[in-house]
Amino acid sequence: MNVPQMTNQKPDLDARQLQLVQDGIMQGSSWAQIAQEIGYSSELELLKEVADLLDMELIDLPNSEIDEVLLEEFPIRLIHRYSVFPVKREESQLVVAISNPFDLQMIDAVEAEAGESILLVLAPKEELGRIIKARLGVGAETIEGLLAQDDSGNEVEMLEEVEWDRSEASEMAQEASVVQLVNEILVEAIESRTSDIHIESQANGLKIRYRIDGVLQTQPTPPEINRFQSAIISRLKIMSKMNIAEKRVPQDGRIKLRVAGREVDIRVSMIPMLHGEGIVMRILDKDKMNFSLRGIGMDEDIYQRFQKLIKLPHGIILVTGPTGSGKTTTLYSALNEIKDEATKIITTEDPIEYQLDGINQIQVHNKVGMTFAASLRAILRHDPDVVLVGEIRDFETAENAIQASLTGHVVFSTLHTNDAAGAYMRLGDMGVEPFLIGTTVEGVMAQRLVRKLCADCKVADNPPREELPDDFPYEELMGQENPIYKAVGCRTCRNTGYTGRMGLYELMVCTESVRELAIEKATTSVIKKEAMKSGMRTLRQDGWRKVGWGVTSVDEIIRVTKADY
Repeated sequence: MNVPQMTNQKPDLDARQLQLVQDGIMQGSSWAQIAQEIGYSSELELLKEVADLLDMELIDLPNSEIDEVLLEEFPIRLIHRYSVFPVKREESQLVVAISNPFDLQMIDAVEAEAGESILLVLAPKEELGRIIKARLGVGAETIEGLLAQDDSGNEVEMLEEVEWDRSEASEMAQEASVVQLVNEILVEAIESRTSDIHIESQANGLKIRYRIDGVLQTQPTPPEINRFQSAIISRLKIMSKMNIAEKRVPQDGRIKLRVAGREVDIRVSMIPMLHGEGIVMRILDKDKMNFSLRGIGMDEDIYQRFQKLIKLPHGIILVTGPTGSGKTTTLYSALNEIKDEATKIITTEDPIEYQLDGINQIQVHNKVGMTFAASLRAILRHDPDVVLVGEIRDFETAENAIQASLTGHVVFSTLHTNDAAGAYMRLGDMGVEPFLIGTTVEGVMAQRLVRKLCADCKVADNPPREELPDDFPYEELMGQENPIYKAVGCRTCRNTGYTGRMGLYELMVCTESVRELAIEKATTSVIKKEAMKSGMRTLRQDGWRKVGWGVTSVDEIIRVTKADY
């Protein structure tokens, strides 16, 4: 076996620094942290230097061809216990990827148990963890003896006391292996920037999917996890303070955790399905949220116009879009923009997703009569300047919002419509008089979220005209100096081609002509055309502009928006 040795070569990393790296890794520090401390620009740069100094290869695991037969033969317990991964056989040696070349005890143990000569290659720890989960499944290490593994880096601390009874299901849910398995699912989701975890009970067992950057991605799971199906669901119900014995009606709950030193709030929804209970968990990580209009990627021209709207003395400002399009984030950002000591801001929400300093927030409780409409009536007796209503769902809420705006308040709210102009017809369908809609609504913002291209792997694209949508501004964008780009995939973006999301915005400011059309009950298409004459840019047009900027792809705009006809 090639136990790493010092060579006669003299790379940039000297022996003293190598010793610092070894000490740091063996004491539990991360490669990224050590790289920063000794002056390297990235973890990967440090890994390359260490690999050179130890005469090792730095392997590109995501793009390496894995010997599937070898993977089946290799002892799974070694993979999980020592965080190693067999790649291939090469010249009578077994090529094994490791992330810690200084753990000689681990190296000896792997060679002894593998039973053949080993060639070690170095890989980033995160890449190694990802390929293990991708090939063997999320939580497989729990089933194969996770308790023998050092998992101190994945500490999950409950911030609220968990209560359970003495029932068999409750006792099973508290077993150490089940607790660690659930923790592994949560930690993996949080580290991969997941917004929602879907745990689905199906005829052939448990299915786990993560929504990352708005797209659901199925997580590989070992078949053995199906034995823990009821225990996993019971554990999550206990953590979110649901009734563990109730399996016939939907339940909602909340989990507060501290993961890797930061607090995370998780909204949990459980619904009985055909083959068992299904659970969806919305991850709310305030540390990663930036509640500012510039921070959410609003363009300068949209920002300036929206700023004028939110600073009006009275009127209704609506944000529309489907679930998960970032409406709440936009509204929170607007409130943060205008809050000060001279302004009283009260919100009524269902549920309160994030707690905002300096803003009074009310939680809706429909079961006790604390609806949006009822809370809004109460809010107006509290002398507010600005009111946020989580959603206008019915005539009563809409009517109260309009009355609030007519009495000198600014009202923010959301509607579920496909575009900005559709807000008028939606309010009319609820029974609101057209003249009230026309005189109180000051502006409507429709929005969507699209994935941003990975800066490390995007490549210039020059598709032929016939492969593009009819409304694509071909002459404008293909004739510009900067190219448009397409997604490829690399180790940085986990081979998706995208990292993070940004907003597309369609801001309709209610001009006099738009108000007149609303009062006359004009159709959505007529109002939309009039708004475009006044300078409104549609979601699709905003999307093409961002394709031209090179920050997203044609495929993303087609996926998220529809053409303007």
